[in-house]
Amino acid sequence: MKKSLLAKAVAVVLVAASLAGCGNSKTDTNQADKTENTAENTTSQAPEVKKEDLKGTITLYTSQPEEDAQKLIDGFHEECPNIEVEVFRSGTEEVVSKVLAEKQADSVLADVLLVADSVTFESLKEQDLMMSYESPELKGVPEEFIDKDHMYTGTKVISTGIIYNTDMVSEAPKGFADLAKDTFKDNTIMPSPLYSGAAAYNLGVMTRNDALGWDYYEALKENGVTVDKGNGAIQKSVVAGEKAAGVIVDYMAVRSKQEGAPVEFVYPEEGSPCVTEPIGILKDTKNEELAKAFVDYVLSDKGQELAASIGYTPIKEGVKAPEGLKSISELKTMTYDISELYKARETDKEQFSSLFQ
Repeated sequence: MKKSLLAKAVAVVLVAASLAGCGNSKTDTNQADKTENTAENTTSQAPEVKKEDLKGTITLYTSQPEEDAQKLIDGFHEECPNIEVEVFRSGTEEVVSKVLAEKQADSVLADVLLVADSVTFESLKEQDLMMSYESPELKGVPEEFIDKDHMYTGTKVISTGIIYNTDMVSEAPKGFADLAKDTFKDNTIMPSPLYSGAAAYNLGVMTRNDALGWDYYEALKENGVTVDKGNGAIQKSVVAGEKAAGVIVDYMAVRSKQEGAPVEFVYPEEGSPCVTEPIGILKDTKNEELAKAFVDYVLSDKGQELAASIGYTPIKEGVKAPEGLKSISELKTMTYDISELYKARETDKEQFSSLFQ
């Protein structure tokens, strides 16, 4: 009898423990579900920070013309009015030199970088300076213009061609090779790859093009070409009639024509080297969410429409190119492997410097 009572007592204790701790009880299961649902509801009900509510200051380093950079910032302020944007602007090579000097001093001030070409970003990426960020605004951007590790993304398509002064040139040049002919003896100008990121990219691509190569640059030197800093200097020189023709990025030439200058722009028959002015976030940023908001705006439909209104060919499909410029699908592009261009960039610049010293 005692054994029977003891057995029953043990059984009762075991059942109670089972009901209390093992989760087999419908009551406990329901309670757990309620707790889980409450947690989920708490999470989903947490206030989401809207971009227009973000506050603070970011620093943008860019090679964009000052006026264009300001229009971009003004457009961004309409979306995020409480984020201030401070700007350092110069040629791509000087911008990058500043970033590297700051890194050396362990004091990178830039949050966002917007400069000429992907080769430049490959260099910074290799030096572990960039942060990976996959923007939700990438839809419509061709895959080849998005870094596979999301360290940078192209923002527009800028092709290089020829600007010429119609008051000084009776027969338009058809391609780059024409600038090395007697017709343009001592009367052409081009940007320096030691200053301009686009020019550095062009140097790498054009010297590896079968129709041009280093022979072309040597021919330009023999023909008395002037080398100036950036594309802005080429624009001013040809518009003013100081030089008859020059190598320049498309939007600057078209913009001058639309403003009434006696110039025309030629897409060269050999093809057009194109840069995409990528954007990326510096790894050392202390304003990550603000920087992401800026990148998102630049890549958004609104940001791309603004780029088109300023005079750039948008990189996003479905956003119309401005009058006077070809879309990416219409361009005959001159390209080369980015990784090879990156590896050879410094050697290319040294060879150019030696040729034009």
